[in-house]
Amino acid sequence: MYNLKRYLPIIIAIFIVSIGALWAINEKNSKKIKEEKPFDIGTFNQTRGCGRHPNFLAKLRVPQPIAIDLSQNRYKGLAFLYGRGLNQAVHLKTWEVFDYFSTYALDPKGNIYLTPMPFVSVNPKTFEFQKNIYFLDTNSGNLSIWLSLDEVEATPNNPFGVIALVYDCDDHTLWVSAIDKSSYDKGRGIIYHIDISSKNILQRFKGVDALSLALLKSSKGKFLLMGDARKSQLLAIEIKHNKPFSKPIKLLELPNTLEHIRKIKVKGENLLELQTVPFSYTLIAQTSSGEDRKYYRAVWHSSECSWKIESK
Repeated sequence: MYNLKRYLPIIIAIFIVSIGALWAINEKNSKKIKEEKPFDIGTFNQTRGCGRHPNFLAKLRVPQPIAIDLSQNRYKGLAFLYGRGLNQAVHLKTWEVFDYFSTYALDPKGNIYLTPMPFVSVNPKTFEFQKNIYFLDTNSGNLSIWLSLDEVEATPNNPFGVIALVYDCDDHTLWVSAIDKSSYDKGRGIIYHIDISSKNILQRFKGVDALSLALLKSSKGKFLLMGDARKSQLLAIEIKHNKPFSKPIKLLELPNTLEHIRKIKVKGENLLELQTVPFSYTLIAQTSSGEDRKYYRAVWHSSECSWKIESK
């Protein structure tokens, strides 16, 4: 009995330390589970955009359906494909003056805004082209530089500059991504919010390397979706009052860490289609070939607050 009383304080101390350790482990695990729980983006569906095809196509009597081709497989610059199996094309040599394009956005008048894409083999003008947003006029079909972002400076170490854009139908602005300041090791990308009528930069959102952009409206609000150029993730920034309201939020991660989301499309009820490419801030074969492009279906289950991702 004497020995028990002698060691009782030690036993109690060990018991208290053990309880504390178990509590700390439980808190850590609970926090980890909470952090890993997907962000509830709300329910969403495919909506009709405000953009339409250029007027000059109607003047040329080009029938629907029409597809805008920036694939670099058959035409330099861009082309409008139509006909059975999209086997016919409208393509002007003058559309080749700025080399290749990456993404495009249509406005309600049929004008097209385009971002550049460096090709596998570069020429002396390639790096200069990467700072521009391009414009194809709906009536004339003339292609020109719409706006030069002189702070964007592509280099042989990172030939990518302005890389993606999306047209915002709510306030008629452009959200534009540039990744020229970034490298494989450091992310210094910028998202520009640009007023179309004045061409003024309304705001800069720094520190996001967005390889692709899309806008989504859900029951929870409006979001700018971004394919991460550094990781195989889909990110989102909440937009309130036409301004970024949150830091980038991780929505989902692809099973293959080498793939990066190059295109984002809302295809149906709580359904996204994601096109991926390998990407490492260098000019590799994927910029000119579709062989490495893969597609995923990402379905959001709001009741379970989880994504189901499957390859197509």
